[in-house]
Amino acid sequence: MHKPLATLMAVALLGQVASAQETDTVTPHPYVGMWVTEDGRIRHELLPNNRYVEARGSRERAYEGRYEVTGTHIEYWDDTGFTADGDFIDGVLHHAGMILYRR
Repeated sequence: MHKPLATLMAVALLGQVASAQETDTVTPHPYVGMWVTEDGRIRHELLPNNRYVEARGSRERAYEGRYEVTGTHIEYWDDTGFTADGDFIDGVLHHAGMILYRR
């Protein structure tokens, strides 16, 4: 017995949507990686899946959450509900009064 054409089309379309979503979460933007204050105390790791981990001093996972980059602007949404933002200017991340450099 053959599946109806509408069912086959729906399955194909869902496969295309799933593939596009997987690609979006895997394609890194140019800012993925580790960003560190000059003294090394604050460390932001921007992961390719749009998640971040922030370390503060000896607390390796002080904050975690998601982020979104639009052009040179970054928005953070911490898992606890805290929000923040920053800008990449001349290869340097300016965030909440801090300056972080790519490591």
